[in-house]
Parts: sequence; C-alpha cells; structure tokens
Amino acid sequence: MAKVSAVEKNKRRRKLVAQHAERRAELKAIIKNQETPIEERFQATLKLAEMPRDGSKTRIRNRCEVSGRPRAYYRKLKMSRIALRELGSLGRVPGIVKSSW
Repeated sequence: MAKVSAVEKNKRRRKLVAQHAERRAELKAIIKNQETPIEERFQATLKLAEMPRDGSKTRIRNRCEVSGRPRAYYRKLKMSRIALRELGSLGRVPGIVKSSW
C-alpha cells in the first residue's frame, strides 16, 4: 500500500490540472504561433512560468486505484500488476482467468 500522502498529492495535482488546462492551452497556443509578435510570445511565456507547476499534465503520476502503487501500472485496467493478479485470481476482473496447464 502506498503512502496516503502520495496518493492525496496526486489527487490534488489532478484537480489543479483540470483547473488550469484551458488557460495553459491558450498560452501555449500563443507561444507556438510564429505569426504573433515576439514580445507577445515572451509575455505569454512569462505568464505560463508564473502558473503553478503542479498544473501541468506531466506532473500527474499514474497510480493503481486499488493499492496506490506507482509502478507496473496497466492503463487499460487502471491498476498495478500485483492488484491485477490478486483480483484476477479471485475472479473479480472480467475477462481475466487464472491460467493453469
């Protein structure tokens, strides 16, 4: 089980990303547009730098929804390999069957 503080921090980051996504996209569009004057693009860069770092989508860490584990994460199932194996063995994950030969 992961530390509760790490899981909560990640949840806060997800909220911040949702709050700032639109504004960040606007500023990035201004910065990437070569048609806008260099001064305006520079001002947009400064405004983007002033925004909270945790508002960036790259700061979010994929974590298992069952255990909070950050590694060996399956995006499709939103869980780690360990949780997948445990729940799969119990028959709680649809389509997953314990193999035997």
